[in-house]
Amino acid sequence: MSPKRVTRKKKEKGKVVSKAKYIEKTQKLSPEEERILKLAMKYEPDYGFELPRKVISDIANVVSQSKLKGDKVISAIIKKAYELFARRQIDPHESVGIVAAQSIGEPGTQMTLRTFHYAGVAEMNVTLGLPRLIEILDARRTPSTPVMTIYLKEEFRFDLEKVKAVAARIESTYLIDVCDIETDIINMKLKIKPDFEKMHAKSIKPETLMKELDRFKDCEVSEENEEIVISMKMGEDMKMPYRRLMVLNEQVKNLKLGGIDGITRTIIKKDDSTNEYVIYTEGTNLRGVFENIPEVDIKRTTTNDVLEIYDVLGIEAARNAIIRETSKTLEEQGLNVDIRHIMLVADIMTNDGEVRAIGRHGISGRKSSVLARAAFEITSTHLLRAGLVGDEDPLNGVAENIIVGQPVTLGTGAVHLVYKPPEKHGKGEDKKEKKREE
Repeated sequence: MSPKRVTRKKKEKGKVVSKAKYIEKTQKLSPEEERILKLAMKYEPDYGFELPRKVISDIANVVSQSKLKGDKVISAIIKKAYELFARRQIDPHESVGIVAAQSIGEPGTQMTLRTFHYAGVAEMNVTLGLPRLIEILDARRTPSTPVMTIYLKEEFRFDLEKVKAVAARIESTYLIDVCDIETDIINMKLKIKPDFEKMHAKSIKPETLMKELDRFKDCEVSEENEEIVISMKMGEDMKMPYRRLMVLNEQVKNLKLGGIDGITRTIIKKDDSTNEYVIYTEGTNLRGVFENIPEVDIKRTTTNDVLEIYDVLGIEAARNAIIRETSKTLEEQGLNVDIRHIMLVADIMTNDGEVRAIGRHGISGRKSSVLARAAFEITSTHLLRAGLVGDEDPLNGVAENIIVGQPVTLGTGAVHLVYKPPEKHGKGEDKKEKKREE
């Protein structure tokens, strides 16, 4: 890739570098991509733009898979790509926000309000349809039905027994799940009967059980005939021992023995397209799974909680999650919305480095225009506050210009034409002009 042929420049650490060098530093081009790029350069002057890196990569993949070798055929493909790309570019001052809002809002009126089974797993219900779309766009802190899709590394994903062992370590296990508890009110004791089959299935060792029970203060833990007995220490200052025993009973029941916090259930399902086993969870804890389960493929494992993805993986991953979850929600309802409208919404929600809701607590409530905020919600409050502090409205947007009766600054309204009339000539000059015409 010759830096001389590239006109677009980027600043990097105070230096101006060519786009070619910038790409080479971030990710090297494959030989096939370099070939496509050289052939594409001859079309740049005609169309006035470069093809994006992804388009170059996609063409290179198609060419290598199809085993095309002739430059003439490949040049025809590149030219067609330029034509299609030029046709899909947005016109200057196009009202993309209004079009995107309408393109997502209108199909939203046809969405159902019910919940359906998730990803073909009959045992799990997850929020879909309009409630799920509202959750995503409102940037809710916790989804109503948090779900993780966990993929495993290649050496584990095809072995069902290994997958079951991993799933058992992921699912939160409490003492009541693997033991029976009896309350002896007369002797003020708790009798715990471990179910060793359940403990083996959940990968819980007897030593782990005893170690966790030893943490209770003011109690004596002992083993009697394959039972674990917890006796309360009865002192003279012990008040209301029966209530203390009931509290202890609840604490023992909810004693966590293993698993990842927040994940209450795991389900294993085989993916028919790849023949690998995938783990679906009720509840989500992305950081906990990544840190404690080394068998997990962290590149593909994901959750439907956008804000958790933002906390763990960053803002770019959160943007991709918004696009993926919104597209999936609309597609499950049989609605076809162009991905670019969804990408615009995701960009608006994440462009300042944080995930913000579309609403009065997020994007709409942070608009610089007083009239735009007043037109959205709580009109009198916004106008009164603006009057008290002396806010000014530059009238750059759509809503505020409509309110004051001006043309909006979009489309033809964004262009200002200045007409300069021809200068008037004197009488003598007019006679000379007539003679010339004759």
